[in-house]
Amino acid sequence: MRKVFIAILAGLFIFTTSAQDVYKIQRNSWLEKAEKAKPVLFESVCSPICVVKSVSDSNAFQGWKMQRSADMDSLYNVSLKLRKQIIADFGRHLTGYFSFKLNPISSTPDAPVRLKFTFAEVPAELNTPFDPYPGVLSRAWLQDEIVTISEFDREITIPRRFAFRYVKVELLGSSPYFDFTISEMKCIASTSAGSVTEKLAEMTLPIIKEINRVSLETLKECMQTVYEDGPKRDRRLWIGDFYLESLANTYSYKNDSLTKRCLYLLAGLAAEDGRLHADVFETPKPHPQLGVHCLDYSLLFNSTLLEYFKATNDKETALDLWPVVQNQIKYALKYFDKKSIFNPAEKESPWLFFDWNDKLDKTVAMQGLMIFSLNNSCELARMLNKDQEVNEWATVSQRMAKAARNEMYVPSRGVFLSGTEHQLSYMSQVWMILSGVTSPNEGQKALKIVLQTPDAIYPGAPYAYHYLIEAMIKCNMNVEAKQLLIDYWGGMVNKGADTFWEVYDPKNDYLTPYKFFPANSYCHAWSCTPVYFIQKYPGIFQR
Repeated sequence: MRKVFIAILAGLFIFTTSAQDVYKIQRNSWLEKAEKAKPVLFESVCSPICVVKSVSDSNAFQGWKMQRSADMDSLYNVSLKLRKQIIADFGRHLTGYFSFKLNPISSTPDAPVRLKFTFAEVPAELNTPFDPYPGVLSRAWLQDEIVTISEFDREITIPRRFAFRYVKVELLGSSPYFDFTISEMKCIASTSAGSVTEKLAEMTLPIIKEINRVSLETLKECMQTVYEDGPKRDRRLWIGDFYLESLANTYSYKNDSLTKRCLYLLAGLAAEDGRLHADVFETPKPHPQLGVHCLDYSLLFNSTLLEYFKATNDKETALDLWPVVQNQIKYALKYFDKKSIFNPAEKESPWLFFDWNDKLDKTVAMQGLMIFSLNNSCELARMLNKDQEVNEWATVSQRMAKAARNEMYVPSRGVFLSGTEHQLSYMSQVWMILSGVTSPNEGQKALKIVLQTPDAIYPGAPYAYHYLIEAMIKCNMNVEAKQLLIDYWGGMVNKGADTFWEVYDPKNDYLTPYKFFPANSYCHAWSCTPVYFIQKYPGIFQR
């Protein structure tokens, strides 16, 4: 009898623990659908265009520029031992695998050759010592490798994937009894982006044409078998980057299967309580970064699914992932108090991102994003005929909007102030505008005030600047939106950007969240959205 009782308890335990996984029934199916949607990578063989040398220049981005010094034939035909160090320029940003050959030119190779390769997206990466390493991220993200070659006259491929334009080759060790050259340097570059057919209007300003081109390059490099946030560093799927990449993709490469894959990967790898992980990995098999949840990112999943459905009319996928939408809203609502104000003080405070700016108080921004996500989720519910399942969401959104005006808005100043310190920031105004809490006129007034207030907390990264431009367009500041796109992204172009950067402050070329600026990603997904604006709003940006 005791054994039967124990067996019953064991069965109840198994049932209870398995029942905790709210996606148990769908999880495997979602992951299978993600795998079926995995795109084919287009590969191309790219060779360096010339040899360059680093030149110190206080007017160049981060103090360095590259100057052409020789053609590739002059490198390939001259002993590497005579040069000791060279820098090859591939002419554009690439993501892929690097290979080369060593060729004996005198005597018989009697010992290995040791080379150091350093790959760089921008010139300063090759001119800033990596060690002793002061950064807060893993030193292993930096793109340098030491390779020992024992066999010659054969292709050597470094197994690690790189994201780069420049490669520096340094000779660390060789025998004095034979000589050799390096040759056939190349990169097998990859992307899942195809071609773009949309043309810009002839009257489009040259700088906007260039911003559009660099935006496309940025997105292309980040489109691998998932939307990567940065092909050099992190190299994984983050929800915040994904949302912006999917918007840009809709107006450029139209690789909808990649968006579908990423939606299903995030859903299939969600936590058992229904929350999405902020980021997930593909290899060695798909898995999340356990324990990493970002509340604002999770809510953007709902908006991403809505925009995907609008672009593709793929109702099957939208219905399939509808439970994920519901659970993100359900979980986020726990952080709002009886006044419908975001107030996590009584519970464990969630991680919020919004921008690379440690000074930003995110209370008002989170209030706005919650309303934004509720409104988008209600729109998706109507499109899926799910209104009755979530008919309270519209009412909740209205209560939150009213509470924001009552508790966070200062009518006498015309702005929203955030937190106990009553902070004035760009992001507070932006998310109140995007959520529809303000009228267009109120939004204009609020943005103009922060734009004219020197000590207002301003955006620290292209991610936040995207939403600032969205807010400007929503409240009819079209001229200002166009000028901001030219000033901000055009500023990177004028500083030599092949692809747009993870962080950029026109006032500080060395800005970094990682205490070491070479650790920054200089091809970063959330920076690609000018192409979205330029193509979606031709009347603003192509005139």
